[in-house]
Amino acid sequence: MYKRNLIVFPLLGLASIINVSAATLYEDPSTHQVFTQDAPGRVELKEKYTPLQSKAFSLKFSGTHYLGFVSSKADGEERENRFETRRNYFQVKAYFNKKDFLRLTLDSFQETKGQYLSEVDLETGDVSYSSEKEKGSWLTRVKYAYLYLDNILPHTGVEFGQVHRPWLDYEEHHSWWYRSVSKVYMEDGTAAHLMNSADLGFNLKTKLPYFSSEIGLFNGEGYHDIENGEGLSTEARFTFHALSTGTKKVKRNDDYFNISYYGVKSFDDNKRGNNDFTMHGIHAVYNKPAFLIAAQYLKADNGDYQKYDGDGYSLNFEIRPMNKLWFIGRYDAWDQNNARSNHGGDRMQYLLGAVYNYNKNVKFIANVKTVDFDEKDILNSGEKDSIDLMFTAEVKW
Repeated sequence: MYKRNLIVFPLLGLASIINVSAATLYEDPSTHQVFTQDAPGRVELKEKYTPLQSKAFSLKFSGTHYLGFVSSKADGEERENRFETRRNYFQVKAYFNKKDFLRLTLDSFQETKGQYLSEVDLETGDVSYSSEKEKGSWLTRVKYAYLYLDNILPHTGVEFGQVHRPWLDYEEHHSWWYRSVSKVYMEDGTAAHLMNSADLGFNLKTKLPYFSSEIGLFNGEGYHDIENGEGLSTEARFTFHALSTGTKKVKRNDDYFNISYYGVKSFDDNKRGNNDFTMHGIHAVYNKPAFLIAAQYLKADNGDYQKYDGDGYSLNFEIRPMNKLWFIGRYDAWDQNNARSNHGGDRMQYLLGAVYNYNKNVKFIANVKTVDFDEKDILNSGEKDSIDLMFTAEVKW
């Protein structure tokens, strides 16, 4: 377990060497401390350090951290208070020229309480679980590891390896910017909870002023809890950019209005119940410097397996009355066809919060999040209504 965490430290060392190699260093001969500024008694170090060597054109390091506190109360249970480091992403991009690169993103997180799925009855949808696993050790996963080649086709690049899936990354960078407090509707465990954001395969990404798309072929299992099957999954997103922003990396102060379709079709058996799995969704987002509003509808069909059968919708907004202070909100509704097959059946989720932009690297978010399960589904699934009071520091560098 410790070996996984140690992966991060050599990479952090590389980042520090890059900064140091560009500076003049000075040593205090009596203490052998090293400084970046000259002062009386300090001696300049000459050729006593080794600059980073790489075959890449350039290296770019970055990190993202979600640090938080949660006060959680489920019906019939005692209130639980805890500090969290929800995610620590460390990323390096090795550029071969100005547009082609290799990306590696490591994801450090803490194991959370859950249950091991044991068996699903394909006729009734009944689910049985083995013993629970409690909150435990810190783990490090590879989130992304892919080669990106630009313009392999007109206006189209490709990711190959462990790549973005077509929908989730788009929504996180155009509509719902707050993964630090809640994942997007499709991925969130108390919303639709259908798939995660990365997978093994390839993703063709096309960008034009009024149109963008992503079309890919994947294992269909996602990047964790993998049980490799015999089939593959094809997934796609098609977006109309009404204000000609399809080639831009949009920001909060941009005007944009986008309408999207996204879909998934799995072939054969992907082991996690994705055999004969189809999903279709539509999404619209309108952004001005003062506000954002977005809505989507999603329908999923899992055939006889039923684990991922259901449909629902999500609405979210962002109001920005001042540069420093914003307000956010989201409402999710999910209608599960079989309550016993996927985390509690019918449910609704509400989120309201305030965002304080401390500086360009740090945001503070305070929010309340509630989950309401249908009473008849609670009897079948054992899920409980809950309310979380959350405080989050979102840090990017």
